Amino acid sequence: MLFLRYFFVIFLTATSLHGVPRPSSDTRTKQDEVQPLFPGTGFFVKNRDPYDSSEAKDWFLQAVNLEKKNEDSKALKIYERFIKRRSDLILRREDKKIIVGAEAIYRASALREKAGDWKTAFDYLQLIAKAYPSYDFTKIADSLMRLAERLAKDKLPKKWGFLPRFRSGSEDRRRLSQIADLARGPRYAPRALVVLAEIALKDEKQEDAIDALERLINNYPDNYLCEQAYFQLGEIYRKRVTGPSYDQGSTLKALNFFEDYLILFDYPPSKDKRESTQAFNLRISSYKKRKESALRSRRELRQTLASSKLEIARYLEDYGKYFLVRWKELGNGPALQFYNEAITIAPESNAAREAEKKVSQLRSE
Repeated sequence: MLFLRYFFVIFLTATSLHGVPRPSSDTRTKQDEVQPLFPGTGFFVKNRDPYDSSEAKDWFLQAVNLEKKNEDSKALKIYERFIKRRSDLILRREDKKIIVGAEAIYRASALREKAGDWKTAFDYLQLIAKAYPSYDFTKIADSLMRLAERLAKDKLPKKWGFLPRFRSGSEDRRRLSQIADLARGPRYAPRALVVLAEIALKDEKQEDAIDALERLINNYPDNYLCEQAYFQLGEIYRKRVTGPSYDQGSTLKALNFFEDYLILFDYPPSKDKRESTQAFNLRISSYKKRKESALRSRRELRQTLASSKLEIARYLEDYGKYFLVRWKELGNGPALQFYNEAITIAPESNAAREAEKKVSQLRSE
């Protein structure tokens, strides 16, 4: 029995020591490690060297011929070899320069999109943007934006025709943020940031939406989408307002955005050169509604802020003598200051009319 007890103690000690993690001198996290663009081929040792040009040429031409024969699955299998390792081969066909590695991945992305695998198609396009900067970026950015919006808004196709695919708001936001980072410039990034904000609000991620909209107005102040961004920022903060008896930080932020909106966009931004006539007309119609809403919201926010000033003034008038330093010297000065602010902020409000009566009363005393 004593032997068993000793054995049990030794076993517990050994297992507990084994479970203690040893300190490592490498403090890098997995996120800090630089991930290669291409995973490489091979099982035990990954080969990431570029493909041999003659081999890459044979594969590419074979896949193109298979695609022409509508043998998409066989063509896709060959095209996806270029996902593993890059190719530096440049072909010239019919006076066109073809970057074989990028073109193969682009065609693989198109076939994946056609089959309903939009997520993989998006990842392939992103790989082209990173690995082949000399490839037609306009074509890549257009496709990235289209896929990101489809993934975020459209009904996802079923896998193999019967398995449902599920949407992830965090992945949608990540994809759009990646577009905004990759496509720096007024053509793609502003639209990506607007859609990113829309998805974030849908997922109740207000801070992510605020970040996207502020990136838009700070980085692309001349873009026509800033009109929507200012309005949306005002709306986000307006919905946080809890009334005159509470902190007015959100009230002030919302009011500032609506004030800026009405000053900067007294007229709608002119038609963008890349904007269709139909899209422009739709935007003008939406602008009219936004402007009416901004005017109404500004009036309501001013009334809320004026009511808050009125409450503070009342409190100072009734209880200021209990906590204000030099209250005998100050008299009704602090209360009068807040009553006057209430009048200035919203002169046509009920709060302003009551404040005017209090000012007249205090000054006559």
